[in-house]
Amino acid sequence: MIDFLIHAIHGIIETSFWEWFAILTSVSYVILAAKQSQWCWLFAFASSVTYVWLCYDAQLYLESILQFFYVYMAFHGWFSWNKSLTTHENTIFRWKFKKHFFWLIGLGGIAIFIGFLFATYTKQAYPYVDSVVFVFSLFATFLVTKKVLENWLYWIVIDAASVFLYASRGLESSALLYLFFTGFAVYGYFQWKAISNRLKAQFSHQEI
Repeated sequence: MIDFLIHAIHGIIETSFWEWFAILTSVSYVILAAKQSQWCWLFAFASSVTYVWLCYDAQLYLESILQFFYVYMAFHGWFSWNKSLTTHENTIFRWKFKKHFFWLIGLGGIAIFIGFLFATYTKQAYPYVDSVVFVFSLFATFLVTKKVLENWLYWIVIDAASVFLYASRGLESSALLYLFFTGFAVYGYFQWKAISNRLKAQFSHQEI
């Protein structure tokens, strides 16, 4: 335990400028997203662009590709949230369990297939764990852009798995970042749920 802490502290001290930049912009994104601020997508863009290179350099190829898609989702999220602000539609939606179940089955199969490909044909570190994080992170980000409450539940699991991935590749500061994200995802869930309940009390509850 002591050796792990010493190693983690040493890793934090040696954290590069660009990793710190990615960390700070990531934190800003999550905080602003929990507050439903459209500006969260600007920070998401900056963080994702930086992590594309950081993950590739650490041989987390799927994570690098994932971050590339985050760049696109930042644009999509910005315009999607901007539209909701323009039309005054601030509703937070909830999906039925049945809908989540079918998505879990389908995406789980895709994750296993991608993990097999990267385990067979690349030197990808922890291909199956990374493929699960890759596939479900894309899905969870899509849910954020659509303001689906349950996106935070996916992020709790995804961020916890990301702690292991980053720590295993010597990115200790980023691992601690995702440990923070895991806890903050819990906060984000209850924050959005409170807003949803408040809107429900004011208007009729909308469910998709």
